[in-house]
Formats: sequence, C-alpha cells, structure tokens
Amino acid sequence: MATTKRVRHVLGISGGKDSAALAIYMKNNYPELDIEYYTADTGKELEETYQLIRNLEVYLGKRIIKLKAFDDSVETPFDHKMKTLGGFLPSTKNRWCTKTLKLDVFEEFVGDDPVISYVGIRGDEDREGYISNKSTIQSIYPFRQNIWSADLVRKILDNTKINDRLAWAEENIDSEKLLRYLEVLGRPIDNIFLTDKGKLDQLINLGIEDYNKLALHVAKRENYPIGGMDGTFPLIGNNDILVLKDIFALLEDSGVGIPAYYKDIEFEVDGETATYNRSRSGCYFCFFQQKIEWVWLLEQHPELFAEASAYERGDFSWSQDESLEQLSRPERVLEIKREYIKRQKRLKNQKKFKSSKLMDILMENPEEEIGCASCFI
Repeated sequence: MATTKRVRHVLGISGGKDSAALAIYMKNNYPELDIEYYTADTGKELEETYQLIRNLEVYLGKRIIKLKAFDDSVETPFDHKMKTLGGFLPSTKNRWCTKTLKLDVFEEFVGDDPVISYVGIRGDEDREGYISNKSTIQSIYPFRQNIWSADLVRKILDNTKINDRLAWAEENIDSEKLLRYLEVLGRPIDNIFLTDKGKLDQLINLGIEDYNKLALHVAKRENYPIGGMDGTFPLIGNNDILVLKDIFALLEDSGVGIPAYYKDIEFEVDGETATYNRSRSGCYFCFFQQKIEWVWLLEQHPELFAEASAYERGDFSWSQDESLEQLSRPERVLEIKREYIKRQKRLKNQKKFKSSKLMDILMENPEEEIGCASCFI
C-alpha cells in the first residue's frame, strides 16, 4: 500500500463469546502480532459484559482500550445521544445506537491509518458482519477457512484479471499441481456452468495456503492495508476452522470463562422444564431481543427491566408489538415460556437442534437472525 503509516492490527471486544474467544485465539497462535484490543461502551451494558472484559485483560496481559462517545458528558453515551435526538429511541429501522456508539467511535479511533481488523465470525456462520466503507480498513476472519472479506474475493475471481492470476500461478504454484491450478483460474465465471462460489471452492480445495498467497498477492495489487505490512502475514498458513464448540472450549480452557449471561437457567411451566439465557452482548434493552430474553431480563435483572421499561412511551415500545409492562404480566410471561418450550420441541423433532444456548436456537430461524453484528459478535 502506498503509505508510510504503520499498519495497525485491531480487534474489537463486544462482550460476546466470539470476539472474546478470538482475542484468546490470536494471543495463543499469533503472539507476534501487536494487536490493539478495544471495546465501545454504550454505558448500558450488563455487568457480566464488563466482567468478561476484565477477565480478558488479565489473560491477555494487555489493556483493552475503552472507546466512549461523548466522553466529556456526565451522562452515559446512550442517554447523551438520545437527548440530542429529542428523546428519539433506536429501533430496527433506525439503529443510531450502533452507528453512533459503536461504529463512529471505532472509525474515529483508527482515523486514516491502514488497519487490519480481526473479526470473530465463526466457521459455521455465513455472514460478513460490519464492513467499513473506508478503504484503509480491511477485515480478516481467522475462524473461517476463507479468512478474506467478500470484496477481496470478488477481486480475486474477477474475470477481467484472469491473465494476472495465471501469471502469478505460473511463478508461485508447484509444478505437480500447476496444470490443475491454471485450469481452475483460467475458467471465467458465467453463473451458469461456473459460479463464483464454485470457483472459490475449487481454489480452496487445491490448497488453502496457496489460495491465501494468491489472496495476499491480489490484496497488495489492490492497495489493501495488508500490503503495507512489514514482513510476512502469519495467517497465510492458517488451516483452522472454528465452530461453536471450539469457541466455548477456548473460553473455558483459558480461564476467562463463558460470559455469565450465557449460563443456562432452568424454569418450569405446566410441569415441563426448560432453560433460558441471554443470547447476546450489547445493551440490556436491545430491540433485537426475543420475547424469552425479555423474560430472562425481567426475572434475572428486574432492576434493569424496570429501567428499560422507563424509556418506553405511548408511541414506542422496545418489543414493538407490546410494551414491557404488558410483557411482564404473569399470564403473558407464562405464555411466552410455553411458546418457547414448544419451539424447542419443534427444533428437536426437525433434528436441527444442535445447542442448548438461546443464541443458537434463535439462529436456526432465518427471519430472526441477528441484525447488528457489530454489537453481538
């Protein structure tokens, strides 16, 4: 990259399991990288989130940088911003909380420096998360087989650049598999006989390290931040694919521990027992919460539930179709729990039920997939 600035390596800690596990993974496997760990505090996080960050700092032996919007305000960042908007609260259609309190402070933190941002999206997830519009910020996904972002993959597979890719292969691929490599690289994507995913899979199957070297070559040609690194990029030889069970193992084996809000808590309805927990980090009143999570908050943190309820007004409720006052009525709580138990049974019968964790139950249903990855990963 045409710059004299040092390339920075950053990793955001949301307070969730995946970003915490990624911090542990990077320290264990790539200690040579000088990673800046940061977290963006809204002032409305659960205490369990702050405890996880403290535990991580002990394990990492490094301070996690605390980013805070409106740092000179006497109010929490959330309350300060809400007042500047005349009391207008965020929703799924207007996520000013994420933009102002998470993303804007991150982009201010990195400025115009070339940055490699490590993102904790697992190998069993099919999503990208937050992608900055700034060309100086590049995302890397160490838990996935393909560690590169979708925008770089498109450039790797660009039909107009086939000759460049072939020339690179002739210079860098071992002779015993060169012909096959040239065959795969030389076939243009037409979305009939060959899709971009099909071509990508073929390249990866020929060897992940060769594919990573090709990706690095393209990233340098396209002036991605990684091109300005001194020395080699250590993840080039990464063959790991980490899924949910690996994340929990990293947290437990390190002693950092699984965030306390993931702990299964048993409840009983009509003689049937089930467990619930909180599925995510982020603000305790997050509008992406499911009904059962609001019940969890009501029963496990009644004081926070009351604070969340106090934000509601006649024309707005966190849960959209009902107020928290309505949701907290005993008969409604029982109804939500009954429906949750029914849903667990349906998933078990469909043989899709892989985890007792609420996050993973919810993620089985596409329309309920988490919408704000920058807060929850």
